[in-house]
Amino acid sequence: MTKTIVLAGKGGTGKTAVAALLINLLTEKGVVLAIDGDPSSNLHMALGVPMKDTVGAVREEMLDSKVRKRLISIPKQDYMEMRVQESLVESKGFDLLAMGRPEGPGCYCAANNWLRVCIGRLANNYDYVVVDSEAGMEHISRQTTQDVDILLLTSDPTMRGISAAARMKELIGELRSHVDRIVLVVNRVADGVPSEIEAAIKEAGLELIGVLPEDPAMMKLEIRGAPLIELPPESPLKKGVLEIARKLDLVG
Repeated sequence: MTKTIVLAGKGGTGKTAVAALLINLLTEKGVVLAIDGDPSSNLHMALGVPMKDTVGAVREEMLDSKVRKRLISIPKQDYMEMRVQESLVESKGFDLLAMGRPEGPGCYCAANNWLRVCIGRLANNYDYVVVDSEAGMEHISRQTTQDVDILLLTSDPTMRGISAAARMKELIGELRSHVDRIVLVVNRVADGVPSEIEAAIKEAGLELIGVLPEDPAMMKLEIRGAPLIELPPESPLKKGVLEIARKLDLVG
């Protein structure tokens, strides 16, 4: 049965790095569908793979009058499913699907419905689905992502980061989306989590699953434009993500 993990958090908290390292870990256990739900679409760089068409571009096609005319003899659902498959970037142990930019003006209700069905069918072919979501969690709010087993909220050690994470937890309740477990990771910590931040986490009712340190090796990779999954085994960040994965029973 497919296990779905969604990462979300305020911009700049390092969730894409955590997502990439988690995806890399999970490929040792099974096959992963990596979904880049962030409009900035840079998960492919962290994983060291190219990017094809985004799902957003495919969704735009469905509103193009010329495309719609060509679809008279082809069910729209079948066409979108074919285009989503074509947008997949295949790699060893995982495939990547980039959602792309938010929608422009116009009604996307039907397209979103087709998209939800497509991604749901696609996800069933994988052991894990890992979604690097944007701060607003648009793909959860529009129900284009299936039920979530683990929502991994990322924050830096700031009040704004914790406040954003708390709001995302509230959003899940408002949307009535099914999430089995919601946990928090505080990233980019230099000298332990400040007492004020610990108090804010407790007040928000967030489950702190792990604290990740600043990692100088990560900056060196980013300067070169190298994939973050190339971090060495002794990397504090890589070790920290492994420990979080173990606490979540994702790896042994």
